[in-house]
Amino acid sequence: MPVSHSPFALVPASYVYLLRDNEVLLQCRANTGYMDGHWVAGAAGHIERGETASEAAVREASEELGIGLRPEHLTLITVMHRTDGTDSPIEQRIDWFWSARTWNGEPRICEPTKCADIRWHAFDALPEPIPDYERAVIESLAGNPLPLTTTHGFH
Repeated sequence: MPVSHSPFALVPASYVYLLRDNEVLLQCRANTGYMDGHWVAGAAGHIERGETASEAAVREASEELGIGLRPEHLTLITVMHRTDGTDSPIEQRIDWFWSARTWNGEPRICEPTKCADIRWHAFDALPEPIPDYERAVIESLAGNPLPLTTTHGFH
């Protein structure tokens, strides 16, 4: 497939994986029209205008899980440039993936119209389905580290 030289926009997002012992907190998406029924990062969302990736991670953790997180609690896992392989300009994404082992409060579902469940999962007993690009990040947390920058979906 030839590379297009026309301008396009990248959609930026931050993802947060809360970790304890040998477990990761995941949420099951619901009622969004996008990957409903999939298990994904405990908190994630688009970075807003004027916001840094770490600020977005902190905000999303508060909005979706009701926890207090500070930027210094975050560990960067990888920054991923990904696409679904289509020509759609919205399918060029840049995602910051973070982990945290320290936060204030008990994670809970704060957006019940978008989340069917949250659960702690052992790395050796992950649920199905998980999007491929997120599975790669989660597996890196279990001891298969990713490079600081990664790609997904490109030929």
